[in-house]
Amino acid sequence: METTPLLNGSPPTTLTLLENGDYGPARSFKEVKSVFWIETVKMWKIAGPIGFQIMCQYGTMSVTNIFVGHIGNIELSAVTIALAVIGTFSFGFMLGMGSALETLCGQAFGAGQIHMLGVYMQRSWIILLSSCFIILPFYIFATPLLKLLGQEDEIANLAGKFAILIIPQLFSLAITFPTQKFLQAQSKVNVLAWIGFVTLIFHVGILWLFLFVFDWGTTGAAIAYDITSWVIALAQVAYVIFWSNEGWHGFSWLAFKEIWAFVRLSISSALMLCLEVWYMMSMILLVGHLNNAVIAVGSLSICMNLNGWEAMLFIGINAAMSVRVSNELGLGHPRAAKYSVYVTVLQSLLIGLLCMVAIIITRDHFAVIFTSSEEMQRAVAHLAYLLGVTMVLNSVQPVISGVAIGGGWQTLVAYINLGCYYVFGLPLGFLLGYTANLGVMGLWGGMIAGIGLQTLLLLLVLFRTNWNKEVEQTTERMKKWGGQDISTDKASRCCHDFIQKEAAKLLERIQQEGQAEISTDQGSREQ
Repeated sequence: METTPLLNGSPPTTLTLLENGDYGPARSFKEVKSVFWIETVKMWKIAGPIGFQIMCQYGTMSVTNIFVGHIGNIELSAVTIALAVIGTFSFGFMLGMGSALETLCGQAFGAGQIHMLGVYMQRSWIILLSSCFIILPFYIFATPLLKLLGQEDEIANLAGKFAILIIPQLFSLAITFPTQKFLQAQSKVNVLAWIGFVTLIFHVGILWLFLFVFDWGTTGAAIAYDITSWVIALAQVAYVIFWSNEGWHGFSWLAFKEIWAFVRLSISSALMLCLEVWYMMSMILLVGHLNNAVIAVGSLSICMNLNGWEAMLFIGINAAMSVRVSNELGLGHPRAAKYSVYVTVLQSLLIGLLCMVAIIITRDHFAVIFTSSEEMQRAVAHLAYLLGVTMVLNSVQPVISGVAIGGGWQTLVAYINLGCYYVFGLPLGFLLGYTANLGVMGLWGGMIAGIGLQTLLLLLVLFRTNWNKEVEQTTERMKKWGGQDISTDKASRCCHDFIQKEAAKLLERIQQEGQAEISTDQGSREQ
């Protein structure tokens, strides 16, 4: 039993650690406070850079919307449809497929199987590049699909042209997401933040150049979006190959081994996240059927854009949560995994409440960033309260999804998402929006009810989780995916420690006996 100091020179804690490095039970307020501080520092050291990097990556889409919004309302609605429907469809699917790496790389790194990380990443590259060709028809036939879904011809035609122009961005995601997960599992997140920041500044520059200097309109916006996305992907790969020494041991044919089993896990991850991402995307499609569709879609897209900024922060926390949980389960620390979850959920809820307050205070003003139309600004202010409630609910849900990815519960969460979103929330929103004639407010209100139900169910699952059992399942998963048995590793480490301790005792005994003999010899000579 031992105590450990807090990180970064903080006062020492009296929290007891077990022999395997896990926390002991936190029974007093002082121990709870110690856990809270330790886990806060650990989580934000990962979540801060990841959240910043993902917000910068999302910023490329948001800034594109902002620049296009000052060209005209039709252009804003069309580009929003292309990015929020077609782009979000592919983003959600590719992010979900890549999220299988969060489970496997995180648990492998925690278990000390670092040599497998590069193999997992290459395997994911292959799967995601193949997935791009499956998604490609949605881009090529975007115009007829959007018309079939009821969008106005003028919006659908321009959105379809924009979707075809951003096909290169789709293929960049197949490289970007696996590389991010590879680095995140090792907590090498600062480099991701720097890449995201530099490329966002670069994106603003080329957007201004293409739209206002060259006057290329929405075509220039699409080209800028493609270039920036590939700069991000290539910069991350360059860092992994040339500067990241851990986990990358060159290209390997092992990437093709057990690939179908890997595909199944990737699909489970994709299904879980896609059901979340596509849920809000479907609301934008439904709004397109309302009267005055340009204002309805535009005002909702501005709200979703702001909600997206908060969502990107929580995707960062989601990623940090999956890293923390998977690493601790890989190390065999059930209580550390549990404590990290509880601390993060509490802090995320507080952030969500702060975001809601900020939106309500600025409800009459924040739309100016996106549009000069006073009619559009009034429509946005009317939706601000629903946006605030959505931000609170979306603050807790991504954290629990991160726990699901870290623990490998993707299939269970996918079923919960399917029931809450598409069996309950979406039909309720349709009834309130169209049957009750409440318009955008009704649609959004019904879908918020679906998010609320999903959050409650996920909290119940979290409360009933047996973390010791999760450690056992992690051991089995490492066996299946090519790692060594964690318990064997621990046994070998314990054996190694035992041998070292016994050797040290033996050496000390020899030294003591030697000193005694020297003393005896000296005494006899004196006599």
